[in-house]
Amino acid sequence: MTRSRRLLRQALCGLAALGLATTGSAAVATAGVAAPQAPTALTTAGTGPAAPPTPPPAVPRVEPGDLATAPYLGWSSFSMQVYSGDGRWITADQLVAQSDAMHEKLQPFGYDHINVDAGWNDGVDEYGRPTPSTSLYPDGLQAVIDHVHDNGQKFGLYFIPGIGPEVYEADLPVWNAPGCSTGDIVKQPLTKADYWGIGWALDFDDPCTTKYIDSVGALLDEWGVDFVKFDSVTPGSGIGDLSLDARRDVAAWSDALHSRGIWFELSWALDPRYADYWKEKADGWRLDWDVECYCENEALTTWPNIARLFPQAEQWWRSTGPGGFGDLDSLNVGNGRMDGLTQDERRTATTLWAISAAPMYTGNDLTRLDAFGLGLLTNKEVIAVNQAAIPAHPVSTAGKRQVWYSLQDDGSYVVGLFNLGSTDADVTADWTDLGLTDGRHQVRDLWARKNLGRFTDGFTATDVPPHGVRLLRVTPAGAATSAVNDDVLQVGYGGDWQRNGNQEVAATSQDLAVTVVADGDEPPAPGDTDARVTRLNDDAAEISYSGSWSHSTGRGLGDHEDDVHWTEKDGDAFELTFRGTGVTYVTERDESQGEVAVFLDGEPVATVDASLPAGTPRESQQAVWSASDLADGEHTLRVEKKSGRFMLLDRIDVEQENLVTPNAIVVPDDGAEATRVELARDPGELTGIRYGDTVLERGADYTVDGSAVVLSAGFLTALPAGDTALTFGFRGDAADDVHTAQGAAWTDLTFTGTGVTWVAPTAPDQGPVHVYVDGVLAETVDTRTATRRTQQELYSVAGLRRGEHRVVVLNGSDAPMRTDGFRYTR
Repeated sequence: MTRSRRLLRQALCGLAALGLATTGSAAVATAGVAAPQAPTALTTAGTGPAAPPTPPPAVPRVEPGDLATAPYLGWSSFSMQVYSGDGRWITADQLVAQSDAMHEKLQPFGYDHINVDAGWNDGVDEYGRPTPSTSLYPDGLQAVIDHVHDNGQKFGLYFIPGIGPEVYEADLPVWNAPGCSTGDIVKQPLTKADYWGIGWALDFDDPCTTKYIDSVGALLDEWGVDFVKFDSVTPGSGIGDLSLDARRDVAAWSDALHSRGIWFELSWALDPRYADYWKEKADGWRLDWDVECYCENEALTTWPNIARLFPQAEQWWRSTGPGGFGDLDSLNVGNGRMDGLTQDERRTATTLWAISAAPMYTGNDLTRLDAFGLGLLTNKEVIAVNQAAIPAHPVSTAGKRQVWYSLQDDGSYVVGLFNLGSTDADVTADWTDLGLTDGRHQVRDLWARKNLGRFTDGFTATDVPPHGVRLLRVTPAGAATSAVNDDVLQVGYGGDWQRNGNQEVAATSQDLAVTVVADGDEPPAPGDTDARVTRLNDDAAEISYSGSWSHSTGRGLGDHEDDVHWTEKDGDAFELTFRGTGVTYVTERDESQGEVAVFLDGEPVATVDASLPAGTPRESQQAVWSASDLADGEHTLRVEKKSGRFMLLDRIDVEQENLVTPNAIVVPDDGAEATRVELARDPGELTGIRYGDTVLERGADYTVDGSAVVLSAGFLTALPAGDTALTFGFRGDAADDVHTAQGAAWTDLTFTGTGVTWVAPTAPDQGPVHVYVDGVLAETVDTRTATRRTQQELYSVAGLRRGEHRVVVLNGSDAPMRTDGFRYTR
């Protein structure tokens, strides 16, 4: 956090000193490889009980009465408070002016929230509840709220966890709670409740505490407040080590607000390890730090503050949507003289907010919107994308030219083509990358509001400017097939399901090191045939950074690939989700370094000191922490800065399962013998073997014998002398993920088309499942096989009457059931 941000927040928070701390703010070519194998049996006889005559009904995406059916549209005051340098910018006159401007310019397009951020209160009532500032609102805040409501809009206010010290010391009675007082509800010993240390933490083991929170909810309901932003929520807000934990505050506020129909929004930079909890308790949550640049009277934001949100949106997309939306902060695109962005950057920001199903609330002065900004905020087709509430995700984040997409409920695709680089570039969306079969699909440009024609293999946006975007809607041609992965919104679930949880099998590849020894040369010592280590440089797309990180290249200090990422802010962190059995954090050691906290799979596991005594020479590429012998599967490493001037990341080493044994062989260049290599996966999962750009021919260059590949003598003899590698490719679950449940569970897809296929893995521990189409039992399928096999087509039907259909797959036993998604044909 910058010093200017901290001081402004502290100044605004100080206004709440008398009250409830209501402060301010991998795969290789498949040539010659067989298609996925069928399970050992497709049968109508299973080992479980008889199939029910009808399937269970569909589960709605949100519970009845849930407020978070779509992202809200509106306005927030904090950006202008920062821009003006005046926390008291939120006067009655300003709020009325913003409400009237919204009513005139934006409300016809769905914008209806007026949210007041930091500093609106300056005291408490006789029950220790906050009271509005009489200097900001001389006629009372109620008059402003009534004006906003008369304009047909909703009104929001701002709070943080805990209680003000003065309220604790005053020991005031709690409203409607006989025997309870504010002096009894504070946790002992006294502990700070928020990032800034303004209020005291509450004791939620005392029932009076929740009664106090409920009394504040009752007051807000009496005023007519429709929305609450709850800031400094931990884990998050720069603190992830559970030294501050506001989850019980969140639960109490959730009950107090939702029982009264008040939207509950959390802030800031919420910890994704607790995504399910945030979604259970709140209607939305901020994904990152403030978007404002704190450039007083110069700019509201800057491009780097927008660009850093792309990896956050990628990390969170599965956890957001109906029921709880990922909040990217204020969309400051309304005035080119204030925003701090070019027109292309303003359009790109609006596109990211829209396709991410993020709340679209601007922080601009609504009385000063320019024509371009107004056009961005009121494009009906773009707003429709946002209000569809289906978060997009990227094909890949490995480069500066990124394709993001989402399958819509009507069968079309929303596609964003982003150029995050610094020069003009072409950006291409291949239909197969979206899960769509090739065909002449209709493409419409949503920003230009015009149809571009039909395109067969994909679409290329040419000369996309730096930091620019094209936003498309792709309508598939008739008879096209769409793959619907198990993690998208259209796939429904009933029962106790878990995504991955080390049940997934990832597509991957592994090199077999081959040393060809010339006649007369001494054979080298055998290589390590057990370990398989992948080195990820600090700029690897798989690594996400939270906070204010910088990237330095060409330091000449012995860094891996001569670059590092670094930060100076305590609380900043990097995170890697990986698949493997071990991981190592590699950085430099130097007197400028300090302590970092290491978390593995959400649990704190170590505090590491990377510092050296003053005057000691710098040490590069140092393995300062590692873990081994982990369960083979998905893990998440998070490392957070605690102290010192700098924290660096140079690389992360990941140890993975050895899939080929041995993984290094030595052969003579003349008279090599056929060599057997054992595979750790079912041979049917092998997608191919490459030698450089050459795909080996099955039957000639190699054969499959049981669980092994046998490399032919002729192929090995033809290799040149020296060191080389053969790359073995293995199929995995689609998108490297899978859903698993045990016992009573089912999955479904409602689609419009003429046919559908259920795709899932088979495994030794699985059993029968029942497949229903349009409420009728179609087939019982045995999903048990001798080995784990991925992407198996276990049920398929074609020739249905074109229209809406529902396919349901119901577990037929107590054995585990896994699913990888569906494919449907229009």
